[in-house]
Amino acid sequence: MLVVSLLVVVLDNTVLNVAMRVLVDPNGGLGATQSELEWSINSYTLVFAGLLFTWGVLGDRYGRRAVLLIGLVLFGLSSLASAYAQDPGQLIVARALMGIGGAAVLPATLSIISAVFDPRERGKAIGVWAGSVGLAVAIGPLVGGALLERFWWGSVFLINVPIVLAGIVAIVALVPESRDPRPGRIDVVGVLLSILGLVALVYGIIDGGEHGFGRVEPIAASLTGLAVLAAFVWYERRLTHPSLDVRLFANPAFSAAVASVGLVFFAAMGSFFFMTFYLQLVRGYSPFETGLLLLPFAVGQLMFAPRSAALVKRYGPKAVCAAGLGLVALSLAGIGLLGETTPIWILCVIFFVMAAGMANVIPPATESIMSTLPREKAGVGSAVSNTIRQVGGALGVAVLGAVVAAAYREDIEPTVAGLPAAARESVAGTYGVAEALGPAGQRLIGPANEAFVDAMHLASVGSALVALLGVAVALAWLPRRSAPVPAPPAPTPDGAPESPELAVTGR
Repeated sequence: MLVVSLLVVVLDNTVLNVAMRVLVDPNGGLGATQSELEWSINSYTLVFAGLLFTWGVLGDRYGRRAVLLIGLVLFGLSSLASAYAQDPGQLIVARALMGIGGAAVLPATLSIISAVFDPRERGKAIGVWAGSVGLAVAIGPLVGGALLERFWWGSVFLINVPIVLAGIVAIVALVPESRDPRPGRIDVVGVLLSILGLVALVYGIIDGGEHGFGRVEPIAASLTGLAVLAAFVWYERRLTHPSLDVRLFANPAFSAAVASVGLVFFAAMGSFFFMTFYLQLVRGYSPFETGLLLLPFAVGQLMFAPRSAALVKRYGPKAVCAAGLGLVALSLAGIGLLGETTPIWILCVIFFVMAAGMANVIPPATESIMSTLPREKAGVGSAVSNTIRQVGGALGVAVLGAVVAAAYREDIEPTVAGLPAAARESVAGTYGVAEALGPAGQRLIGPANEAFVDAMHLASVGSALVALLGVAVALAWLPRRSAPVPAPPAPTPDGAPESPELAVTGR
């Protein structure tokens, strides 16, 4: 049931990817701009990332199952609000509210796994957990495409509600409560600084990609975000109970594992964002067909993620994680070879290789992060892992989306001179103007496709370089072998373990 709870949270973000073309349409959708599309993803991601630490501490203090249930309720209610949004602004706000609920669900699932499973079995359990993340990334577009074939765009959010209700019932019945017997205090100032810093930084990147970086606004916003994040680090170092213990990063294995997770999600999630436009506009596939083309990614995750623990045991986290990042870099470089008529089976191979790589990055990196901390701090460890993943994904969408937008705008400018501003905003905007012009607008399609493919190639090179940076980090600092697993504590006469580090209550 923990995996189902995780699936609904991660799946929702990927479901939205195939709905982007519909949301751009002013008739059947909301008439959203590319900037608004990016914010509909990143409003969720930024709130999610900013609150993971708080929810992790709350779960450790008051009970992880209780926090999981609260998160599912909030997620279900905000899914309803997203489904019935009347304009892009309402959708962005509703998605931010979904981020509050999702931030409670995700660390609770991993921290419960870490608390309940013996360390000798934890690697396998985390492998299944990580595989479900990858599966949700892949099946989300398939589910979204199937819904969009038959229903209105809001159905991609409405589908969450029955799943959430089933999850709540099952968790109450099956999942035991657990908590930290010595919890820390909640760091309100740190949480606010992290949210403000991330929002300002990503806003500057998105705004620069849409309107150009030669203006004061994006530069000022980005620099402000970096300054606030620096203040966040300074503030956290002074606290005895910080929301993020930045001293953890003094451990090279911990830092390398966190960096590997962040870098792989930066590269992969940013690529998924622009690949949706390539498949639906340049190649002309429907949302459902787009989802089908992502099935090789799901197959790769299902095949390799459950086996990653055995590979780590045999070859060590350094070799497995570096090889996985290398495969991700190879697949991203392959995107740079795609054209307007490339055989589609090549794209399927690229997605499969990317999935195989990610499936061998996330489990060993996550296990390295969790094994660095004592089990009673599982919520904090889970929050660190998931925050870096979400921040990496958000920055990937923002940075690579900005690269694609800026390169596309520069290439298409001569072709759309004199036409409405929407024509130069994004490839979806150009298609919209071409459709409004009727037969005369067909002259825009060829140049638009060519400009977008060129921009996509540029972004793919950047994402591949980011993945290669992850390879270097893994080879330099991840340990060759996993930390030794401690023997289970000796039982007391009443059958309970001697160690007081975990407090697990009945159902």
